[in-house]
Amino acid sequence: MVKELVKRGAKVRVLVRKQLEEGKLPTGVEVAVGDLLDPVSVEQAMQGVDKLYLLNAVVPDELTQGLIAYDLAKRRELRHIVYHSVFRVEHFKDVPHFASKLAIENAVREFEIPFTIIRPNYFNQNDATLKDALTKAGIYPMPLGQVGISAVDIRDIAEAAAIALTSDGHLGKTYNLNGPEVLSGPRMASIWSRLLGREIRYSGDNMDAFEEQMRKQGPPWSAFDIRMMFQGYLERGFAAEAGDVETLTALLGHSPRRYEDFAAETATLWKP
Repeated sequence: MVKELVKRGAKVRVLVRKQLEEGKLPTGVEVAVGDLLDPVSVEQAMQGVDKLYLLNAVVPDELTQGLIAYDLAKRRELRHIVYHSVFRVEHFKDVPHFASKLAIENAVREFEIPFTIIRPNYFNQNDATLKDALTKAGIYPMPLGQVGISAVDIRDIAEAAAIALTSDGHLGKTYNLNGPEVLSGPRMASIWSRLLGREIRYSGDNMDAFEEQMRKQGPPWSAFDIRMMFQGYLERGFAAEAGDVETLTALLGHSPRRYEDFAAETATLWKP
């Protein structure tokens, strides 16, 4: 995202919780150290800023963090805010971090600060963490079900957000950011089977087992949150809606990146 903004000639300041190592950001990018739960540090970071890209981490107090940043942006009368929400957010009110994003969206829409909302689907790059499951266990473990999702590449998300911040015609718009294909769990497994040259099995939709595995990797609240998200995928689907891909293609000036191309790049990196 920062690279895309710099590429378009924007002067960028990022808010980070601790000072970054040299070379982590492009030359010329300003760094403000603070915390989204500390309004004083957030307001200091906004001094001299006219536009805001608001992306909150999935944490228990995501709603509080988001509203602090938004309320301060409103107080300082920023010219534009691009809020990073999530696809089909209004259909997933039982998922904690979706519910937080929906509440922030409602605040963004209610008041007068100019806004654009982007709503990405599941990230292609989420699956970059699956090396051991795919290459050692021979399974695709994400419970995406039979209906499927329209996974989107984070590079397309970064481009879309930067375009919305640096060009005209996006105020008041909501963009669904979806990839060009609907991908089921078995389809994902078949893609990896071909790329890795071995059978990769889809491990199915056992949500109890999935949540148990997530508890080994993070806190219990996060495991439950993620479980509810994937359960929503199974029950309600997460496929692109009519016109989404065409709208994103027009916004980007190119077709959205395919999951299979991401997977091929990733498989190449995994080779000895």
